[in-house]
Amino acid sequence: MRQTQKQQRALAVLQRLKAVYPAAPCSLNFETPLQLMIATMLAAQCTDERVNKVTPALFERYPTVEAFAQAELGELENYVKSTGFYRNKAKNIRLNCQRLIEVYGGEVPQTMADLVSLAGVARKTANVVLAHGFGINGGVTVDTHVKRISNLLKLTKSDNPVQIERDLMKLLPQPDWENWSIRLVYHGRETCIARRPQCDRCPIFEFCPSGPKLLAGKNL
Repeated sequence: MRQTQKQQRALAVLQRLKAVYPAAPCSLNFETPLQLMIATMLAAQCTDERVNKVTPALFERYPTVEAFAQAELGELENYVKSTGFYRNKAKNIRLNCQRLIEVYGGEVPQTMADLVSLAGVARKTANVVLAHGFGINGGVTVDTHVKRISNLLKLTKSDNPVQIERDLMKLLPQPDWENWSIRLVYHGRETCIARRPQCDRCPIFEFCPSGPKLLAGKNL
């Protein structure tokens, strides 16, 4: 019975968020699956807004997978420096593009197993690439917003992104896995803000078990 109630709550939240955010595109700017993969890698521990400021010059300088694979590492680091952790990010981008050429004919693969075999690509990045690059709902993308709000909604009790993803995949129909993620991101940025949640104007307040305590300023 508890699981059924969770499912009903998850679906109610999803439908309400679809109504509030009828258009919820990926907030990273890209034109190809390769660009999306690289942008998503850069977005780790960085805002999408910052990444979108970096990628125009980056993609102009390195327009193909071959260009990234042959990049001089120091120059590549300079292009991505403002996204943080730039040495690892640059190294992984170059390694991945070399592997794409060697193993996948220069194309970004379209399976979870192949994507997570790439350096610096975990399930979060792979889910974004599959969903927004290829229209494949391979899983639920769990970023900081999805992790926090899904816990507030009592749809999971875990802090582990892999377990959170498993919990949510059991509650949501597969075609809506990415719909859940992207709309919770929008909701987390605009309303359910981590340090100052706007519960008094939250469109899903009625479905949120944590809402009354948050609104009253109590610790959860």
